Amino acid sequence: MRATTPRACRASRRPAATALAAVVLLAGVQFTMAPGARADETPSTPPGTESTSPPPQVDGNAPGLKLRAGATLAPAKVLDIISVVESEGGEERREDTNENVKFALQAEVLFGKDSARLSSAANSRIAAIADEIKKQGATKVRVFGFTDDLGSAAHGDVLSKQRAEAVHGVLQGQLTSAGITFEIRGYGEQYPIADNSTEEGRKKNRRVEVSFPRGESS
Repeated sequence: MRATTPRACRASRRPAATALAAVVLLAGVQFTMAPGARADETPSTPPGTESTSPPPQVDGNAPGLKLRAGATLAPAKVLDIISVVESEGGEERREDTNENVKFALQAEVLFGKDSARLSSAANSRIAAIADEIKKQGATKVRVFGFTDDLGSAAHGDVLSKQRAEAVHGVLQGQLTSAGITFEIRGYGEQYPIADNSTEEGRKKNRRVEVSFPRGESS
């Protein structure tokens, strides 16, 4: 997939898992259900990127802070710890925070070039995500498609939406008794996660992301 316009897809490499941890400030939004294979209008920032935890209460007069005379504290912010595990080539990626789980699959592991038809190997990858959704007891699942910036933006918007809908179709079949609400969006070339000036970067941007709150059942 990509993240800025039409697309071109290539073959992907096999994973050798590596893990990293990063501290990231998340920012989120709201979506509407996407029906047909059309481009979404006025898309907003993908949800699941902003912490909903309240900022911690800090006593500015606490002696342990040892502030200079006249100094004041800036407003408190919530920083979530993100645990990231991805394959060596980045074909598959999982991000965990205290609030959300997000899977990102590059288009090459799911679809043919410039296609929204799922490959024979795609079902098992999507089924693994469905198992995690069940495990977390999630009832709201977001499925977002993205492309690189090759080709026209309009084509990228439609293709990314079609791909998100294809993944949603498999997830829905796996989660028929779970009472889950899906939010489906195609963002085209928007929100790249890598540099579109290289093919390696464009491969990372051509992706479908599936995200959901964690531990809703607990």
